[in-house]
Amino acid sequence: MKIESDKSLQSLNSFAIDVSSKLFTEVTSEEEIQQIVSDSGFRDEKKFVLGGGSNILFTKNLDALVVKNSLKGIQIKKEDAYNVWIKVSSGEVWHEFVMYCVGKNLAGVENLSLIPGLVGAAPMQNIGAYGMEQKETCEEVEAINLHSGEKFFFRNADCKFGYRESIFKREWKDQLIITSVTFKLNKIFKPKISYGDIRKTLEEMRSDEITIKAVSDAVIKIRSSKLPDPKDIPNAGSFFKNPVVPKKKFEELISKYPLMPNYPDKSNQIKIPAGWMIEQCGWKGKRVGNTGVHAKQALVLVNYGGATGEEIFSLATQIQKSVRDKFGIEIVPEVNVV
Repeated sequence: MKIESDKSLQSLNSFAIDVSSKLFTEVTSEEEIQQIVSDSGFRDEKKFVLGGGSNILFTKNLDALVVKNSLKGIQIKKEDAYNVWIKVSSGEVWHEFVMYCVGKNLAGVENLSLIPGLVGAAPMQNIGAYGMEQKETCEEVEAINLHSGEKFFFRNADCKFGYRESIFKREWKDQLIITSVTFKLNKIFKPKISYGDIRKTLEEMRSDEITIKAVSDAVIKIRSSKLPDPKDIPNAGSFFKNPVVPKKKFEELISKYPLMPNYPDKSNQIKIPAGWMIEQCGWKGKRVGNTGVHAKQALVLVNYGGATGEEIFSLATQIQKSVRDKFGIEIVPEVNVV
């Protein structure tokens, strides 16, 4: 296992922020994780787990041992007439796992196609898109405590999944490295195509049949048309969560803004697209120095080249204030600001 000092993280985060870490290592097995835990030279070092770097904004150098997750492996654990249980190492690329499922005609994650990042981030963020969340298929999460080396097994209910939330972002923050996730996929396909533009895109694609692959292809087409590729313009995807407000608050807003998009949830609260509010505040396509808001998707903040994490965070703060002043709603980052 190789340990590097003063390691540049610029190529390891999708915002391409030029920061470095005090120490850096890459793990490819659970044995290597246990080596880090047991090595007296690193026991007192703060440890920071880095996955795909696609949902993070670095605002400073890290005085820590950065542990790059490169755990690989996909295996079918069991199956019955209706379902297949697949255990996936946390360092696998999420979209490649989705394509694996689509290729085997297994349903449950097709609406989550083209979401950047690694499998380990899926339960941590409880990633979701187009009416589907990973919590619907997540069966079990395995993790190792970076301080004690103890291994934990979390069932779905143990993870306390919420909207872009989980126990791993709260109670267990910065204490665990997720090593694998087991998903329960369906052999029987029940398409979810009412959210967003999926149905419309399927019609435009002239799909003769609504299959798992057709839905995945539609989602990929939609995401590709709206979201910039970080290789072309560094970004972290959607920067803010969509806020959820009480029905009474929404009734006040809709009387003032009749065209406000909205999505009622099961708890009688209303989800409002943060991107729409940001656009109404005049931020869409606006550039501030080396950073700005993407012209096609107001939820995406971008680095046009040379921007610091502090500059992007300052822009995010200005956007939050605009939305708060205009709508009386606090929008919070989905991106992990470090």
